[in-house]
Amino acid sequence: MTDRRLPHPLVALIPIIILILLLAVVIRLFGSDSLTGGSQIALIMGMAVCIFISMIFYRVPWKTFEKQMEKTMGGIFITLLILLSVGMLSGSWMISGVVPTLIYYGIQILSPRFFLVSACAICALVSLLSGSSWTTVATIGVALLGVGTALGISTAWTAGAIISGAYFGDKMSPLSDTTILASSTTGVDIFDHIRYMMHSTVPAMTISLIIFLIAGLGFGNNASMHVEEYTQGLASTFHISLWTLLVPVFTGILIARRVPSLIVLFLSSVVAGIIALILQPHILTQIAADSSLSTSAALTRGLAMTFFGSTAVQTGSEALNDLVSTGGMAGMLNTIWLIICAMCFGAAMVASGMIESIMRVVINWVRTRLSLVASTVFTGIFLNITTGDQFISIVLTSDVFKDLYDRKGYERRLLSRTTEDAATVTSVLVHWNTCGMTQATVLGVPTLTYLPYCFFNLLCPLMTLTIAAIGWRIKKPAQ
Repeated sequence: MTDRRLPHPLVALIPIIILILLLAVVIRLFGSDSLTGGSQIALIMGMAVCIFISMIFYRVPWKTFEKQMEKTMGGIFITLLILLSVGMLSGSWMISGVVPTLIYYGIQILSPRFFLVSACAICALVSLLSGSSWTTVATIGVALLGVGTALGISTAWTAGAIISGAYFGDKMSPLSDTTILASSTTGVDIFDHIRYMMHSTVPAMTISLIIFLIAGLGFGNNASMHVEEYTQGLASTFHISLWTLLVPVFTGILIARRVPSLIVLFLSSVVAGIIALILQPHILTQIAADSSLSTSAALTRGLAMTFFGSTAVQTGSEALNDLVSTGGMAGMLNTIWLIICAMCFGAAMVASGMIESIMRVVINWVRTRLSLVASTVFTGIFLNITTGDQFISIVLTSDVFKDLYDRKGYERRLLSRTTEDAATVTSVLVHWNTCGMTQATVLGVPTLTYLPYCFFNLLCPLMTLTIAAIGWRIKKPAQ
């Protein structure tokens, strides 16, 4: 915390209030199209208000904002590359037949009654092994969404189950960036951190699985079954072959060898592209849509378009056409645009001292164990909203509260657990956060649509507050 003059906390809330009001208007006017520009304008306007107040009334120089923006944008460079790679992977996995094959066999194997709980468990396992919720959602998550659609399961419920499972693994895996970051920034051994997180994470996941199981039983009675329509459409359009599953096997090997996520996504896309050339040449020729080209040129054009652009494959079924369409790298550009705007807003809030001003009020409110944990939870969620990135939220939450936890006599692992229970899992619930925007784009389900069904993500903060209230496995302050 610095000693320079800070805006009053009520003044610091003005840009946030304006942002929320503008986003409400944008969502009202544009609905599901709000991410194509309206939300970005709201974030830029919120940033402008923050900078105007700071420069006019608190004499914060423009150079301060420039430096913070450069620092913030530099920190998300790899994230933007990963987003482009996710777009490339989603297109190649679909057109190569990987996702269609998984859907084809999945809808014949999985029961509608147990689909939701199975989807959550499968994503939890894959994410636990890979350490990445983004990779999990972009691969097996997309396939499961297709299976759920074919079984007549609501996409909102399916997305909630996928995200709940993916973020369980992301939170608990020793390979996860967020797990490593939360433990390292608080100075806690990573395995101590994971073991301590089990006290809140396992109950939250157990309750979530029970909810998905009960909900699935209801869908099993009322599901509109389209198995025959989908299997026939997929079989007549794609070359359904178990050979396509070499791609996810290859991807799993890379993950097991702890290859960085960006490299995994890129290599998996390349291998899927090779499979597409071998097994789906007719699809690539259809995508190329240029009869004047030679066969090799048409295949090359079709593969390139699969990687970078939107694809529309005709299957004979309108519902199936929507399911197998992809956006490629270009489909991620609105997401990248939104993330850049969100990062600029967050950088302005940090540079102006408005975040610091609000955090001081939160810290002064701490009196008891519960208020300490509640303040940490609030801060993690608040920073996810204002900075638009879970990594920034984790780092700032840890930095703000480390000394306070030490002074109060509580273990640092309580801070590391609470930080993950708040910052890591709620990031995907924020409309303009890097996680929320990415998963909404990859799954094709708006953030506000899947939010009520991400039970694990909603329960984790509540569970950590409950544990703090009863004091279970929390070291008492030294007397």
